[in-house]
Amino acid sequence: MATNGTSDIKRKQGIVSSLCKHFSLDPKAFSSQVPGNDIKTLYINILKSSGKESPQNNDEVMKWIAFADSFPGDSKACYGGLNELNTDLAKKSVLLGNGFTPSEADVIVFSVIHSSVIALSTPEKEKLPHVMRWMDYIQNSEDLGAHFEKILLEKPVFEPQMAKAAAKPEVTSSAKGTVQNTKIADKPDAEKNAKKSDSVDAKKKAKGDKEAVPEKKAPEKEASDKDKELSVSLLNIQVGLIRKAWKHPSADSLLVEEIDVGEAKVRQVVSGLAKYCSPEDLTNRRVVLITNVKPGKLRDVMSEGLVLCASNEDHTKVEPLLPPEGAKPGEPISFSGIDGKPEDVLNPKKKQLEKITPNLFTDEKGVATFKGIPFMTSAGPCTSSIPKASIK
Repeated sequence: MATNGTSDIKRKQGIVSSLCKHFSLDPKAFSSQVPGNDIKTLYINILKSSGKESPQNNDEVMKWIAFADSFPGDSKACYGGLNELNTDLAKKSVLLGNGFTPSEADVIVFSVIHSSVIALSTPEKEKLPHVMRWMDYIQNSEDLGAHFEKILLEKPVFEPQMAKAAAKPEVTSSAKGTVQNTKIADKPDAEKNAKKSDSVDAKKKAKGDKEAVPEKKAPEKEASDKDKELSVSLLNIQVGLIRKAWKHPSADSLLVEEIDVGEAKVRQVVSGLAKYCSPEDLTNRRVVLITNVKPGKLRDVMSEGLVLCASNEDHTKVEPLLPPEGAKPGEPISFSGIDGKPEDVLNPKKKQLEKITPNLFTDEKGVATFKGIPFMTSAGPCTSSIPKASIK
């Protein structure tokens, strides 16, 4: 490990603490082993004490242990390794296995890179979105808050400038009015009337300023509502299995599918796929669909969902997203780090779907994402054979 002696011991102590937390062991039992052993030996000793067998993907575990062992301590030198890790995490939520269950490899790598990530500047962290998402997930899943400082991206606080501008006239007008009223008592009537008129004008101006403030703040609220609508959590996205497909009786560009989404009866969905797929291509095929769109008729045929498809730039190639082998019909698609309850039925008037879909695309490896976060199932991410495609 490319660190000095003190830093090396500190890293290994962090690894031991995290692994013991992962395996529900007391880290004190291994504290004496830290100085004289490498990461691999410490892992094997802790694994034996846990009474668990070596994992089936032990070679992969060893690969990540080697990554951790060679990870440099210098913050500048480590950035290349973090970039590689960021690329690897773009298509999955954890380092090993399917789904979202962290492995011992996740715990070890997290423990090793934590101090280096802490030392990065905010712009550097923003360039590693998959690493940051993964670290937040591992820290929360493994409950490592007692051992490692929480890593947060600093976000600028928005303060409306108009509110500040309005505050100044309000205070000044009030103070000015008090002084004027005091002086008016010692002035002739003509001056009193003149001053009174000025005071009334000032009060009107101050009142006008006060009334203007809510109007200036309104766009801020609208922006907040807009951001909320952009969350993919509003969509109920599920794995489906097409049981049957046929051509639409009165539209050459449309197909009709009966899709199993784990409900008592199949859903009937109309899709504009006739130019790109035959009914035979779609039969018994897994797909990804939005099930909380408002049901409606397309050319007199009822449709109860929307099959999500990837499309290249000139729209000459279109195909439904493909959930991985093992994903079950009805299983919800999740996005790591994004929580929220889907709407019962999307409101077409709010154009929620139109605001969300521009953020849906496949990455360079064909993994379906929302703002770079993979569409995940218990068996892994959803994909397409079309890289860097839009998804609608």
